[in-house]
Amino acid sequence: MILRSRTVALGAISLAVLTACSSPEAVQPVQLKPLVLKEQVSNTVKTSSGYAVNWAGVLTNGNPWHFGEHVVATVIGRDAKGTEVVRMDQPLDAVPPGGTLPFAGQALATGRPAKVTIEYRPATWRPAARIASAFRTFPVSGVQTMRQKDGSYLITGYVANPYTRPASSLVVNALLRDASGKLIGGGHAFVDDVEAGSPPRFILTVEGLPNGARAARTEVVARTWGSTGKPYDDLALGGARPVHTVAPRTEPFEIDRGRAALPGEAVKQ
Repeated sequence: MILRSRTVALGAISLAVLTACSSPEAVQPVQLKPLVLKEQVSNTVKTSSGYAVNWAGVLTNGNPWHFGEHVVATVIGRDAKGTEVVRMDQPLDAVPPGGTLPFAGQALATGRPAKVTIEYRPATWRPAARIASAFRTFPVSGVQTMRQKDGSYLITGYVANPYTRPASSLVVNALLRDASGKLIGGGHAFVDDVEAGSPPRFILTVEGLPNGARAARTEVVARTWGSTGKPYDDLALGGARPVHTVAPRTEPFEIDRGRAALPGEAVKQ
């Protein structure tokens, strides 16, 4: 009788555990935050072949453990009558965990757009192979911004690779801001086979700015190229290059001054 009571009690406990594990609260997946469009701008200029629509923006990823992948921006321009004069799908690069993604693009319109809108396809999410701090930024140096006679800007500089493995392809995005900090335009360029210790030079042009627009500040960001975060994952898994790579030139101390002497050990003064 006692054995049967214990068996019934154990069965009830097991049923309760299984019920708790199968409840919606127990198996509910982690709710990921959608990508947020921090800012964007678009400009239209007359060219010899029609109208050029230029745009730039910044997307942010508030999820520290996931890549936002397969993001597509759809740019739509309509004239004063509401007729669509330009439509372009722009695949964007993967947005790193807890990071941002600047982007820029250009398309030709059959007529002058009176309104340009940018829509975004929701990202697909993939867990990152490392923590967010393992994804180092690609250092950019020697940036020069030169205004041209036609109102465009020529931007040059160097991009370095902080990882031990070479980066097969990087995209460099430049955003221009006016004196008040407002985003006025952007452009991008690509650099290939970036090895650690050999920063290549990049050259890009930002066109299609409004008449009289003046750039007071340039922001340049380099990222791995591609709609997935795998290239970034591979670099992070390979490890970062040590910051200090120059061997010390001084002679070593005879006695390690930071080590405590053992009992009975003679210490030189």
